[in-house]
Amino acid sequence: MTHQQTLIAFLGGTFNPVHNGHVLSAKELQQVLSAERVCLVPCHRPPHRDQPGVSSKQRLAMAELAVAEHEHLCVDSCELQRDQLSFTVDTLEHLREEYGEDSVLCWAMGTDAFASISSWHRWQEILAFAHIIVLARPGETLPLHGEVAHWLQRHQLPDVKALREKSRGGILLQNLTPYPISATSVRRAIKESHSVAHHLPAAVLNYIEQHKLYGSH
Repeated sequence: MTHQQTLIAFLGGTFNPVHNGHVLSAKELQQVLSAERVCLVPCHRPPHRDQPGVSSKQRLAMAELAVAEHEHLCVDSCELQRDQLSFTVDTLEHLREEYGEDSVLCWAMGTDAFASISSWHRWQEILAFAHIIVLARPGETLPLHGEVAHWLQRHQLPDVKALREKSRGGILLQNLTPYPISATSVRRAIKESHSVAHHLPAAVLNYIEQHKLYGSH
């Protein structure tokens, strides 16, 4: 890989709300990959779950607040700009057009999401636009049989160095430090008036309180 080529990783999610686990994982991923940047991509209309109770614009605003002070982190609002279901393959097709043929693009997801990827829209086309990085999570296992297992076997990369040798098309399994925080538990704690100051960036907590989100007062 020549030094002119850019490596950018993307973390998709509803970020409802974005929390310290998201931010710390993004920072660690940036360091592991030596990525130029890692972008959070808030999902506008999730195809596989109910629409979040908090608006896309509010979730985008919280994500932007969360990364504002981190040099190599950013937020990409491309899914909000298309008022349709947010299919990952469509997002990656757009990002490939935006960043050009030579940029190394990586889409990061958890083990649980990867295990069910065969239910995704045009899932086998995702590697035509980017690499996939599967972020290992405690207690979750990869499929050992079936089409996703075979797909992984065909495309698995041995390490980050191999990831950098082509712009797309590989699957890398990557361990990151686990953070026992979930957006679901954060929302529940806020609704029950428990402190979440140690789980959220201060600016995000201020935004939630200011806009009285998740039942906060």
